[in-house]
This record gives sequence, structure tokens and C-alpha cells, in this order.
Amino acid sequence: MVLLDSDHMSLLQRGSVEGDRIRHRLRALLPDEIATTIISYEEQMRGWLARLARAATLERQVSDYGELKRLLQNYCNIAVLEFDKRAGAEFQRFRQERVRIGTLDLKIAAIALANDATLLTRNITDFGKVPGLHAEDWSA
Repeated sequence: MVLLDSDHMSLLQRGSVEGDRIRHRLRALLPDEIATTIISYEEQMRGWLARLARAATLERQVSDYGELKRLLQNYCNIAVLEFDKRAGAEFQRFRQERVRIGTLDLKIAAIALANDATLLTRNITDFGKVPGLHAEDWSA
């Protein structure tokens, strides 16, 4: 199974060249081999909600709400793995081992390990600090 990090989800949503590369490689997999995390959803939602709060014009709000709806639709079309007890145990282990990356990234790594998944991310440097985690960048 591959697990899409927030950055890979964003690239797919934007329709960028990098997103096309990711999409091309994903086509070789079965749909049940592709997932993302509830943490990635949280990260992207926080970003869009902050953007909506800063929207100075009605026109900007209308546009941003359209993007927010597309985000929701994208997450409805992919398996979203939970931060469950197994992931929570991995997260606690990482904390005890003093793995030094951001809390949300650490939760994503915990979900990946708890589900024996390869994490797809551009943030190989940080995720490379997580013992036992297999991470790849399919955008390059």
C-alpha cells in the first residue's frame, strides 16, 4: 500500500506536472492499494480554513469555498486511514525515541508504519528520521 502525504495530495489536486507524474505511477496500482491519512486531511483543512478567514472579498470567498469543496470531494474518493490505537502506539514510541519532526508528520509516519505502507512525500529529509519508515518521492 502507498500512503499519500499532504504534499502529494496537494500536487494531485493542483494538476501540476508533479501531480501528473504521481498520477501516472498510481495508475499501476489497484485502488485499494492507495490511501491517505486523516492527518493529511486535517493539515489541508487547516490551510483552507485559514485562507477563508483571510479572504478580504466576497469574490475571494466564493472561489475559496469552491476549492474547499473540491478538497472534500478528493478526500471522498480515496481511502482515508485513521489515527487509531495502533498508530497511536507507534506515535508514542517515536516520542519516547525522541524522533524530531513535526507532530503532524510524526502522526502520518505512525499511520504509515501501523499499516505497513510506503509513504509518498516530498519531505524525505524529515520522514527519513523515522526508524523503519519507507518513504518515496513520486513527484520528482
